[in-house]
Amino acid sequence: MKKVGLGIAVVLALGLLGAIVLSQLSDVATAARVGDCARISGSHDDPKYQALDCTSEKATVKIAKILRGNEDKCPSGGMDYSTYTGDSTFCLMPNFVEGACYGQDPDTGITKVDCATKDSVKVAKVLTGKTDHDACGAARAAVFPEPAVTFCLEHGDKQ
Repeated sequence: MKKVGLGIAVVLALGLLGAIVLSQLSDVATAARVGDCARISGSHDDPKYQALDCTSEKATVKIAKILRGNEDKCPSGGMDYSTYTGDSTFCLMPNFVEGACYGQDPDTGITKVDCATKDSVKVAKVLTGKTDHDACGAARAAVFPEPAVTFCLEHGDKQ
């Protein structure tokens, strides 16, 4: 297995898009709950937030934590969460599915793709309840501390 640099780029691209979109959507703050999933699409100037069931193929982000107040920060000690800061702060993480592959998408930041897709990233393992870089072996670990999740990422197109 090789280390996955693209995996981090995909996660960061997703986080950046999530931060841009949610900062535009104050009405989402009152309806959203921890664990909710969504698809975020559109441009910086015209973002679209679509709440979805977490099992949906199109649900790319999950609300990991909602902080009531602008002085709080998302948990640290792993991957950076994307954030929304308005009346509340949303800490967002990817809604990755074990065995699925992801690639970059200009509209949503990230999307599920066939694992044969060039530069795709495969989620080899999802370790819920753990923040353990070593659990991924040679694969790239994307660790989120709250809720504790470790995503083990590999090249999807190098199978």
